[in-house]
Amino acid sequence: MAYYTDDQLKRMGFKSVGKNVKISDKASIYDVEKIEIGDNSRIDDFCVVSGSLTIGHNVFIGAMCLIAGGEKGIRMEDFSTLSYQVKVFTQSDDYSGETLTNSTVPKKYKSEKKQAVRLGRHVIVGAGATVFPGVDVADGCSIGAMSLVTKSTDEWGVYVGTPARRLKDRKKDLLELEQQYLKEIKNDSL
Repeated sequence: MAYYTDDQLKRMGFKSVGKNVKISDKASIYDVEKIEIGDNSRIDDFCVVSGSLTIGHNVFIGAMCLIAGGEKGIRMEDFSTLSYQVKVFTQSDDYSGETLTNSTVPKKYKSEKKQAVRLGRHVIVGAGATVFPGVDVADGCSIGAMSLVTKSTDEWGVYVGTPARRLKDRKKDLLELEQQYLKEIKNDSL
């Protein structure tokens, strides 16, 4: 996998780009002027990323993800992770048949749902899962592979299924590891 250089990232016109950011040259990035990326974050091969997007520090977006921030935006907080083929949407057509659908139809004939999405700190979304508009995946949640997240979650839960439901609590041991890691990188930068 080849990553853009720091100079190439700067020339692309992102709203902001932190240190040690890795973006595959095989990823498709649109609306770069609406995208902020924090330190030590990475976007892998064949991702499609568009619209308003704020990526925190130490965020990982695995290969073949679709991140559609649209107008309302997606916020991925520090240490959040999207495994392979995850899809996150901030807008959706009306599937009821009361209006027309798809991007080729003028807005006056459609009724789109447009709502922001937030993925909290230490959220991990499993391979092939989908997150719908308006969802807040609370801090510390893990979403199982192939799950469909249609409603916001409560903190530190393990969610699975279609639609996703809380299965159990998620351990918080990683918070101690986070502190060790942050201390280590702070010492390394001195």
